[in-house]
Amino acid sequence: MSKPLKHLVLPVLILPLLLSACGEVQDTRPGQPVAHRQQAFKAILRSFEPMGVQLREKRYDPDKFLKQAQELANLKDAPWSHFGPDTHYPPTKATARVWEEPERFAQEREQFLQRVDALATAAATREEARIRPAYDALQQSCRSCHKPFKD
Repeated sequence: MSKPLKHLVLPVLILPLLLSACGEVQDTRPGQPVAHRQQAFKAILRSFEPMGVQLREKRYDPDKFLKQAQELANLKDAPWSHFGPDTHYPPTKATARVWEEPERFAQEREQFLQRVDALATAAATREEARIRPAYDALQQSCRSCHKPFKD
């Protein structure tokens, strides 16, 4: 192996180790509110996204969809209590606007909750024609909240 290549091998081997050691910032505050709300949002996404896959890939299964919609409805309240006054610190992905614009954030939250309920109601009909607009409205609610309130 040539001398220039020898000098490249060590950094190439060590760099991934160093990057993996950096890892994600942990929530070490009492009660771990940021970690709890992140986990709650991930659980919401795990029930929401498979519904979208069914609709996008034209693999609608009424029983499966209804179960996922009910699961989403059961999870919808989980993250909100973890947005306390002193919870804007790493590893949060929330922007400062959550606390600077609490009325707007509350409106976005309320719209999300209502649209989750509307999706669950639509899913109970088992009519894909009613489900698609309810799903799209909920997805839009997520987007309208993420734009100002999530990094």
